[in-house]
Amino acid sequence: MKAVVQRVESVVLCVDGKEISSISEGLICYLGVAKGDTEEELLWMVKKVSGLRIFPDSEGKMNLSAIDLGLSILVVSQFTLLGDIKRGFRPGFSDAEIPEKANSMYLKFIELLKLAGIKSVKGGVFGADMTINQINRGPVTIILDSRE
Repeated sequence: MKAVVQRVESVVLCVDGKEISSISEGLICYLGVAKGDTEEELLWMVKKVSGLRIFPDSEGKMNLSAIDLGLSILVVSQFTLLGDIKRGFRPGFSDAEIPEKANSMYLKFIELLKLAGIKSVKGGVFGADMTINQINRGPVTIILDSRE
């Protein structure tokens, strides 16, 4: 399981020109589910994303999490994080989980973030062509891989 997590000032996610989800200050998490990802890896990823201390404290040091500050997370399914370009320029996606299993893990990830104490967790539309307008803050971008 891979994730790219970015600190944002705001995010608006649309499908076919219609707003589906939006958050103000918080995190956007692009989540890629790999073949063979387990419940253990899912729990590891939830713990890491919800506990990331990438927001500034009163001294300006990155020391606070979204939970600490009561912020939101918008989760976007992103199978292209599993793209393999070792053999050329066109990515192959044979490492990505099949859609049914990936969607199940994606939905469970969202539910587990809520249970972990994230104030508000929103999602995109699995498999849809989405337009995502985000204003990054920092910028702060963290790449997570449950297998590393």
